[in-house]
Parts: sequence; structure tokens; C-alpha cells
Amino acid sequence: MNYSSPDRSALVQFQNVTKTYDGEHIVIKGLDLEISKGEFLTLLGPSGSGKSTCLMMLAGFGTPTSGDILLNGKSIKNIPPYKRNFGMVFQNYALFPHMTIQENVAFPLLMRKMSKAKAMKKAEESLDMVQLQQFIKRKPAQLSGGQQQRVAVARALVFDPELVLMDEPLGALDKQLRETMQMEIKHIHENLGITIIYVTHDQSEALTMSDRVAVFSDGIIQQIDNPEVLYEAPINSFVASFIGENNHMNGVVIALEGKHCQVKLEDGTNIDAIPINVQSIGDPTTLSIRPERVLLNPEPNQCANAVKAKVLEQIYLGDHNRFRIRLGQNEEFMIKLPNNDAIARIREGDDITVGWQAEHCRALDRI
Repeated sequence: MNYSSPDRSALVQFQNVTKTYDGEHIVIKGLDLEISKGEFLTLLGPSGSGKSTCLMMLAGFGTPTSGDILLNGKSIKNIPPYKRNFGMVFQNYALFPHMTIQENVAFPLLMRKMSKAKAMKKAEESLDMVQLQQFIKRKPAQLSGGQQQRVAVARALVFDPELVLMDEPLGALDKQLRETMQMEIKHIHENLGITIIYVTHDQSEALTMSDRVAVFSDGIIQQIDNPEVLYEAPINSFVASFIGENNHMNGVVIALEGKHCQVKLEDGTNIDAIPINVQSIGDPTTLSIRPERVLLNPEPNQCANAVKAKVLEQIYLGDHNRFRIRLGQNEEFMIKLPNNDAIARIREGDDITVGWQAEHCRALDRI
């Protein structure tokens, strides 16, 4: 399948790319992917899914076993990394400890034979962009982790590359600093209009920053789309479970009527849903429903689905509560509800009714 962004011209193209290291285990399986100029594309997936292998092949640190990679329509498969003119940001920063941060940022320009005076001036401008101009004479060891990562970003951007590759660049930072850096990188992308290809296993990071997200598993893109579509409309059970929180219930399709289907759960409960990966009556399926789409004690006729349940555990999280409930035979069903007086009165062991609209429940492939 070809994954392209139709509203912009392609900068990078993977054409039927396959990668294996030992001739037996295939890491990337026939990948066709287009990345548009000016796009922020994130490659997301668990460890071993193939996302970093794609980035390393694009960077030139690996070659496809078969297929080709094009830049502006021309093959780069045999071009060494240093001639690809890509900016790169890694998790470990890779800064020279004996240089000032201004010298670190100027280094790529000096390697491109720019005069030292001009390189240092351009490095200062790049550091100003990441709000570090006042620290230009410090060494990396005199900066915090977040500041060092800003230096790495400034160095990747200083020579005006047409493509910037980022491999888990925020993995070593704490949660609050990660979130701050996510927004800084997002704003830099928006202001400069550069193309960024970003690798992470953190789904919230991918949803926050990206124009599109490619979800990898087992060397294949399972789904690629903008963050909202990925979250609200996953096309299979892997994507539904990997992107955000998700409840799943196994059952069998017993009716198909237009855009809806009816599924009988293993405990005999019937649920109305939207058929995504089912075609006929008798198909096994796994239903997917987000915790925040579940209503507590809905009014009669408010929901297509209303089911009796028991509260097993309550988790207070400030602005909202999470409840683990037993729904039929499922003891891992989670609901997420905003904090209010009615929610505060619910206790573990209470019998409740939960409900949701059929449009929010997707019948996917069986887990």
C-alpha cells in the first residue's frame, strides 16, 4: 500500500523497501511511503517494530535489502550519510564536551567550509531560536539535560537542511521537560516549515507533535493518518490498543445492518457497534471503546448500549477519576470520568450502569 500525503509534493519516497539483517527475519516488509515537504511525520511503534530501522536507512546508516529510497525523486541508496545533508538529533545529544555550545553548533558549518566568523554568527542565531543565546560560552556539562537537547536541535538546524531526522530525542528527559520540549520542537517546525521525521515509542508524544503518524508493528505500517483519526478511528485492534487507552471485549457478530452491527459477547450480552474488520454474521471480533466515551448511569434511551457493572477500583487523578469495573466477565474494563460531586459518591463495590453510543464502539479484528 502506498502511504502519501496528497496535498503536498513528496520529498522522500520509500519504494517497496524490505530490510533483513540475517536473510531470515524481515525487519521491514515491502514499505511504500511518501513524506511531503514541510511535513512533521512520526514513526511510532514498540521496540523492534521497524521504525528506527527506517530512519537509519534514510540517514544512510543502513541500506535496504531490496527496494529504493528517493529524495526529490532521485535514489540516495548509495549516497553516504555525510553527503545527504540531513540534520540529525539523537537521544544522547552527541555534543563535544570540550567545545562551547556555540562551537558545537558551528561545527557542521565549519565542516562545510564556512568561514569561522560567519559560522559562529549563524550558530549564535540558531541558539537564539532555541532560547540559549545567553549561554553560548558555556560547555555542555554546564547545562541541564533539556538545555543540551536544545543545543542538539540548534546544531541540526543551523545549516538549513531540507530534512531533519530525530530518533527518540526526548527519551532521557523527565515528563515535564519532555512536554516542554515537545511544544518547542513543534513550534520550530511550524515557524521554519522544515520537514521532520521523528521516531518515538511514546504515543502521547506522537499525537502532540505530528501532522501524520505512521504506526508500525512487525515491520509493517498498520495505519497512517493525522492524530485525531488514529485515536478516534483505529482500523485494527493493534492500533486501538497502542494509541491511547482502550477497552476491548471479545464476541461474535450476530447481525449486520447497514453501518451498524450487533455483537454477542462471551457472557451473552448484545452490543451495537460499527463494523470495521468484520464482513459477515459469525465473524469473531474484538470491540474497542475508549474509557472517556463511557457514560455513568445514563438516562433511558440516551445510549444504544447500556450494561450493568460493578465498581472494582477507584483511582483519583485530580481533575478526573478512573474506575476499574467488572462488565460481564471482563474485570479490566476502565472508565474515565471528570471529577464532580456525583462521581465522588461512588464507592468500590457499588453496582452501576454504564453506557455508550454505537458510533463510539468499533468491531475490529479479534485479539
